[in-house]
Amino acid sequence: MTIPKTFISYSHDSQVHKKWVLDLATRLRQTGVDAIIDQWELKPGDDLPTFMETNLNRADYILMICSDKYVKKANSGSGGVGYEKMIITSELLSNIDNNKIIPIIRQCGTYIVPTFLKTKLFIDFSADDSYEFSFDELIRRLHDSPLYEKPEIGNNPFKPIEELRPNKNGDTLLELMRVLVKDFEMTTDDYSWYSDILDQMSISRIYLDMVINVAISEGLIRQGSNKELYLKDDGKKYAMIHNLASV
Repeated sequence: MTIPKTFISYSHDSQVHKKWVLDLATRLRQTGVDAIIDQWELKPGDDLPTFMETNLNRADYILMICSDKYVKKANSGSGGVGYEKMIITSELLSNIDNNKIIPIIRQCGTYIVPTFLKTKLFIDFSADDSYEFSFDELIRRLHDSPLYEKPEIGNNPFKPIEELRPNKNGDTLLELMRVLVKDFEMTTDDYSWYSDILDQMSISRIYLDMVINVAISEGLIRQGSNKELYLKDDGKKYAMIHNLASV
């Protein structure tokens, strides 16, 4: 399992704000994210620019906690926030597709991000009563586990049925006819039960229904009232042409 390394950039607005960021980082680490903040990593005497440069470059994601003071410092280029902005903008200029930066809104009544981030979508953590929803959105983004997966594209509903013939593990119509011919030759019955055919074919029931409709439309088989399947004369000819019948 890949653990996303996430650097948290924020301004030391107040002790309450620092505690909020610390709690967010702790929660992230508890949910499988390698969250990095200065409160854990830096000790008196450590070099702040080195800490910023090293972790900003190594991080898979950068969370920018956009409080009002943070935005002002980033736009004016002051303090550690301004230094981080310089590093980040340099990286953005060298990699225009960079999407590792996630703005986190932590404001009261406003949704302002630093000017150089104004085109990026943000996650709103302003309202404490919706914290869990915001955190779920964030943690899913960091783990690349979206709430809604993009569905596969289905078939065109207006195409003729023969154009929709499945081709799973080769020609599925051919496989259906092979199973029907085998049943026909191994028993004295003139039909095969639908359930037996489903058991023998490695396709879903939907695929089977579809290929049966193809076989019926081509005059190869017919289906009884209890879904039993009968080989028609054209179906027997099909078996001979495709070497499905025993000699």
